[in-house]
Amino acid sequence: MKVYTKSGDKGETSLVYGIRVSKASERVEAYGTCDEANSMIGLALSFIPKADKWEPFKQQLRIIQTKLFHVGAELATPTGKDVAWPILDSDVVFLEQEIDKMEENLPSLTNFILPGGFEAGAALHTARTIVRRAERCAVAINLGEKANVAAIKYLNRLSDYLFVAARYLNQHMGNPEPTLHQD
Repeated sequence: MKVYTKSGDKGETSLVYGIRVSKASERVEAYGTCDEANSMIGLALSFIPKADKWEPFKQQLRIIQTKLFHVGAELATPTGKDVAWPILDSDVVFLEQEIDKMEENLPSLTNFILPGGFEAGAALHTARTIVRRAERCAVAINLGEKANVAAIKYLNRLSDYLFVAARYLNQHMGNPEPTLHQD
């Protein structure tokens, strides 16, 4: 099977179930943005040390990558069609539980932080901003058609998770983010 099909050469692509749409459609923008965030999480994973102590953290990120792929599939599924891998409220709860665990080991925020720190932490901060854009795209879809509210909630909580995960990683790697300078 060839990677290229040439079916998109005129600016159209297929959603799930083969429905053709413009590559400029809100759905394509939304699931493409999820893919972009997923790739950035993959970049972050490539920077995390290959030490046993980081394996549970890396496994969490791999689970999140899978779920983010599922969110993209939901956003690529036209309204009224069955979604193969629906996002559930339990997926959101998983993120909340992991956020709570990481926050137990972090200092309280007293200032705004500037994204950065260790390479993996900086990549997670970038993934967070991309997830925020994906969330905005999903909300835009929901204004006209219906998007799974759990998928929108997942994206919202995922950006929170990625913020805390970046702080957690940076703190434990000894390279916390700088704080906002007060002039």
